[in-house]
Amino acid sequence: MDVLALREKMKNNWAGRVLLLGASKVYGLGAWLDRVSYDNGWQTSHSVNSRVVCIGNITAGGTGKTTAVLLAATALAKEGVRVSIVSRGYKRQQRDKNEVVVLFDNPDTDWRLAGDEPYMMSRVLSQYKVPIVICQDRVKAATEALRRFRSQIILLDDGLQHYRLKRDANIILVDAKNPFGGGHLLPLGNMREPFTALKRGALFVLTHCDQVTERELENVKDKIREYNDLADIIESVHQPEYYMDVCNGKKVDLKDIKGKVGCFSALGHPETFENTLKGLGLELAQKWRFGDHEHYSEERLRTFEQTRNGLPLITTFKDFVKFPDNWREILTKDVYVLSVNLKIRGGEAEFNKFTDALYPNFSKIRR
Repeated sequence: MDVLALREKMKNNWAGRVLLLGASKVYGLGAWLDRVSYDNGWQTSHSVNSRVVCIGNITAGGTGKTTAVLLAATALAKEGVRVSIVSRGYKRQQRDKNEVVVLFDNPDTDWRLAGDEPYMMSRVLSQYKVPIVICQDRVKAATEALRRFRSQIILLDDGLQHYRLKRDANIILVDAKNPFGGGHLLPLGNMREPFTALKRGALFVLTHCDQVTERELENVKDKIREYNDLADIIESVHQPEYYMDVCNGKKVDLKDIKGKVGCFSALGHPETFENTLKGLGLELAQKWRFGDHEHYSEERLRTFEQTRNGLPLITTFKDFVKFPDNWREILTKDVYVLSVNLKIRGGEAEFNKFTDALYPNFSKIRR
């Protein structure tokens, strides 16, 4: 039984809920002590000679943070701003926690050394020449980004709970479908921090807004405004663009795949990916779910091939980069990656709120 299944089982009886609640109290105390230690100078925050903007969340997984980082980096790079991304490289293989890995014009780097999400971002952003610097010590990573690439802005990927590197602004993503993780801290709920963390947001981006009602959206906004009535709140959706046939490298129009398919993913919230496919009119005859950041073995791919009964297989870019090197010998046809972009609702005015939070008056530069 995996950890998430065990947690759900414990929630269904009073003894289990008491244990989870106690663990949440301990977790909350640790988070509070960490924050207080920086606020009081017991631990030191470090600045670098560049603008630093964090794109993060107060809940664990599934908000669409990676697509927001990609949108931010793309918007900046298109206008000639020197932008770098700093990431800790969650679950990457490392010999030394202070080892720095830089993804820039080196597509042959083993994704395991960088982590699946940084590696995926580097592939998507390769045409824009955006470096991604990975290190558990994010001060060291930011310093390296500044030294090597003279970064005008550093995007701190998923660093809202990281205080050692000072930032100029926090952009906080909130999943409209499950905005506050059940209202409890980990492990009873999915919140990494209490609601008071919302005070640190310079801008809030609500994601998956097309999957909830207007009333539900307003309820989320009202909750945010209880703690932060100064920051702008903008809405976004994850918009499918096309399928990529990974066996031949060709783009496939969304309307060209119909009927029954199989899908697989290792994501924080796989149901979001699956709902997107259903929204495209597909029938998910088979689906496989794995733990967030899990990699794919040859044996697992053979299982897909042997049981798909001739159906197309669809996955995500984040999953595809974790295929074993010899995947082409196992999956020979009809394997697709769904390309999805974050789209800000409300036209140029709302998009300008996003870019100006990244880089003050950036909307004027774009004109």
